[in-house]
Parts: sequence; structure tokens; C-alpha cells
Amino acid sequence: MSGRDDALWTMTAGEQARAVRDGEVTAVELIDSHLERIAAVNPHVNAVTQLMADRAREAAADLDRRRAAGEDPGPLAGVPFTVKETTPVEGVPTTLGVPRFRGLVAPADAPPVARLRAAGAVPIGHSNMPTLVLAGMHTRSELFGDTVNPWDPARTPGGSSGGDGAAVATGMAPLGLGNDSGGSVRVPAAFCGVAGLKPTTGRFPADHRVLGPEDPGPAAQALVTDGPLARTVDDLRRAFEVLAGTDPRDPRAVPVPLHGDPLPAPVRVALVADPGGHGVHPSVRAALTRAADALADAGYEVRELPDVPRLDEAMEAYGRITATEFAPTWPAVRQLLGEGGDRYLRMAMEKHPPADAAELTRLMGVWLNVRRSWAEFLDAYPLLLGPVFTEPPVEPGLESRDADGHTRVELGLRLCRVTSFVGVPAVAVPTGTDGGLPTGVQLVGRAFREDLCLTAARAIEDRLGVLAPVDPRPGTPAAGPSAA
Repeated sequence: MSGRDDALWTMTAGEQARAVRDGEVTAVELIDSHLERIAAVNPHVNAVTQLMADRAREAAADLDRRRAAGEDPGPLAGVPFTVKETTPVEGVPTTLGVPRFRGLVAPADAPPVARLRAAGAVPIGHSNMPTLVLAGMHTRSELFGDTVNPWDPARTPGGSSGGDGAAVATGMAPLGLGNDSGGSVRVPAAFCGVAGLKPTTGRFPADHRVLGPEDPGPAAQALVTDGPLARTVDDLRRAFEVLAGTDPRDPRAVPVPLHGDPLPAPVRVALVADPGGHGVHPSVRAALTRAADALADAGYEVRELPDVPRLDEAMEAYGRITATEFAPTWPAVRQLLGEGGDRYLRMAMEKHPPADAAELTRLMGVWLNVRRSWAEFLDAYPLLLGPVFTEPPVEPGLESRDADGHTRVELGLRLCRVTSFVGVPAVAVPTGTDGGLPTGVQLVGRAFREDLCLTAARAIEDRLGVLAPVDPRPGTPAAGPSAA
């Protein structure tokens, strides 16, 4: 891992794109630098699952030819990115971490991959995740094994976009493309020491029909949002501006401006350290205090409040609506999850059992009502500062170990889960380290005001610093990627 100081992979995505656009380096040189980094560190973390080396070099060479001919190479010219195993990349299997799907070759790029590619970015590899995204918070798949947290092999990198979190943190790519329905981008960002964005529902176009022509049910349609991970907030903003927009494959995506009207200063921020009153670890509380102080120093008006609206009610509705959607396919899904892989979802369904038709109708009304309560809350406070996870990074598989572990993880995720349920944007940003592990917070905003979240996150980053890239801490080597 020598030569780090002048290696291209250490540069931010913005710096890399400028270097390619200005002709200081070629896109092929940039890709090769990242491929060398992947070869050096991926055996230790197992974040990249299907390495697209030849495809990435070909795409980079084509970009270099077009740039030499005078074409605009795009705002993300030559920048490599990883893609979660849930998300199709044309010509490469979309496995979802399941052995049975190892031959499920994607006929076309998913909309977010296509948008990044159109901006000049280059997919360099698929990234690991929990099997079917349903096996738990820890990133371990039946097909590819465990991903290791580069800060401490005894702690999970989070999930379900844990492969992207670890890859971005270790410099294997400056951008990762994950998705989030209750913390799956934000938790890996916090646990791996990088930044992550869960956009407003409807901000980014998507097409989650991976296994056939049918769309998923209403809960999956409304909860799952694709989102980027990056080492800096500026890079997160660059990815946001590329990914936002409409696409005929997704009628849910709406043409909302990237930036809303400026708010009168000082912008009000509600600090809620312990959503729902279930407890928060002292290190998380300290991270929130550091973030609040940074925002106050930047001119924000931070006011601590006792709670967010209707958290426990929203958690119960989230659990029961999703369980109702999973129930009809549970026997088949359970087989695909593999031995022990069903424990997390099984415990979740026991805790929040599926609803009958009448109860589901009532819960859909609760869903809208909770969203209304949050809209009123965010009308008074345009930003909410809170925890990503209410504990430091936990050990791998805690959520599937037993009922107590499952409850700890469910409660730790509670603000992520509720904000996904409400559909509002949130940015996770690092706040330093504690005990050798990264700490982070999230900033939640009004619908379609990702710009407010990103600006506040940048204010925190300016004062508390950037943590990544990092070299993996020595531990048990992991399996390397397969070629694609």
C-alpha cells in the first residue's frame, strides 16, 4: 500500500474529474490506479464482489478518445464508482448475493447507473450486501461472504450497502451507488467513516424490476431509494446533481429543482439526540454535540428538542406494512436466504406480524398521517440533527443472533427507519472518531430540500474534517472478487 500520497485514487471525485477534463491524466490511468488499489485492499475487506476491470478500461479508453475529439467528457469524467449487487449494470449478473442468481445477466443499466455513466463516471465493480438485502444489517451474502469494516474487523461495516461503504472508505472508488429503505446507505456511511445521501422519495429515478417484469409492492415502491456514498460532502453533492431527474422507466420521479428558495437566516435546526426515548450511547451523544457546535459556529440556530413526531407509532406501522408485503412470498424467499439467513426477517415478522385487509387499510392511513405530522415538524424546523445509529458500530450479525440483539439493532436504526417511512431526505456525515471507530450523524430535511441537508453537512465537515480514505486495519483476510 505504498505510494499513497501521490496516487490518483486518493483524490476526491471532483479532483479526479477535473484532472481528466483538463487532460492532466487520462481516464484509463485513473481507472488503473483504482484497480491497483482494489488489488491491494479488497482481499482484506471483501467489498467488491464482481470486478469489471476490462469493461472499466474499455469505457475509460472510449472516454479518452471522445475527449481528444473535442467532446465534453461530462461532470464526472472518468470517475469510477461501485454498484450494489441489487442494481443492474448492463452485461453483468445482478446476483443480489444469491447463488441461484449468479447467471442473471442484466440486459441494461438501471436508471441511476445510466445517469452516472452519462455524466462520464465508470462502473468499476459490483459491491457486497446482505443476501437479498433481507438477511440483516451486516453485509454478508450467501454468494460472496462477509465484508469487513476497514476500521475494525470485529465490527460490522453496516448494511445493506456495506460493500459500497467499505469500498469508498478504503479508496477503491470515490463514489458508491447503494440504496436505502431504512438506513442502508446511512448506516454503512456512519460505520465506515464516509458520507451518504438518502434522497427524497421520487427525487431519483429507479427501476427495481430485477427478477422479472413485475414491480414490487407498494411498500417497496415507496420506501426504497437509490443513494450515493462518497468521502466528501462536495462529492456527494456532485452525485446528487447527476442522479436527480426524471426517466420514462420511473413514473414516480418528479422534475423538482435541485435547489429550493433560500431560507431566512439563521436556519433553525432541531437537535433530537434520543428519538423515542429508547436510549443513546454516550459516544453518539458526544458526536451530536460536536455536530451541533459546528452548526452553531456556522451560523445555524440549533435548538434541542425532546423528540420527533410519532416515532413508535411509525416504527410499528413500518414493520407491519412491510411484513404484510413479504408474507405471500416468504416460503420462497426463506429458501433463497440460505441457512440462518432467514433469522433476521423471521424475527421481524414475529415482532410485527402481517396485517389483514382491514388492518392494512388502517395502517396506510397511519402512514399518511405520520407524514403529515413530520411535514408540520419540518415546517417549524427545516433541518433535524439526529443519530444515524444510536450505538457505535456493533459486532457482525448482532441483529440475527437472538431476540435481544434484533431489538437492539431495530432500535438503533429507528431514526433511519422512520425517515425512510416519511420519505424525506437525509445526509449522513462523519464527526470524527471515538475509540478508534468513526462517528457520524444525520441531517434530515424537508421533502426535496436535499440542498439544505448537504449545505449543513458541509458545514460540519468543514469544522470536523474528513476521515477517509483509510487503510484496512489488519484482520482476517476475506475472499477476493470474481472477474466480470
